[in-house]
Amino acid sequence: MRRVWAATCLTAFLLVGLGNAADQAQKEEAAKGKAEVLEDKASATGSKTLPTPAEIITKPQAQAVDPTGDEPLDDAITCLARSIYWEANRKDLAEMEAIANVVMNRLGHKGFPNTICGVVKQGHEQGACQFSWWCDGRSDKAREDEPYAHAKEIARKALNRQLKDRSGGALYFHHREITPYWSREYMKTAEIGEHVFYKPAGGKAK
Repeated sequence: MRRVWAATCLTAFLLVGLGNAADQAQKEEAAKGKAEVLEDKASATGSKTLPTPAEIITKPQAQAVDPTGDEPLDDAITCLARSIYWEANRKDLAEMEAIANVVMNRLGHKGFPNTICGVVKQGHEQGACQFSWWCDGRSDKAREDEPYAHAKEIARKALNRQLKDRSGGALYFHHREITPYWSREYMKTAEIGEHVFYKPAGGKAK
């Protein structure tokens, strides 16, 4: 009798686990599909076109993407969330949002690629690049669950066009502790957390 009861419990447990895994996979697929549509819209028309209710990425859908923080960088949510996670102070949500703003401002802008992953990976993985975490030779895995969950939530809102542009339309930023040569050529738009943000005076990107 006990063996039958144990076998029944185990079967139920396995079925629940399979059901949860399938549900997460469906949410992840939905999030990536919606993100691709929203990315295309943002690249083509900037921030003027808002998503329809059906196109909005939900929080559970976004959190289902890249659950372990080490998936390949081949979808908009993962690329944007990793950039937020690695470039910003993870204790400063405003700074994290500003980093997301820069990526979204670059998307489709003259001189930058038309996809988020293209923006993030612009340059070379070894050598000169636009985002230091991408070409520093270190692991790109997100190691902290809570900050990465915050990063994915900010990425979701950015794609949904639900974020205020804290960067002031910036296309560039740098850490306060350094002064790159190009900073003299651009207009400072904001100082948030550990970073300073800029945009070209004439609206053109180098």
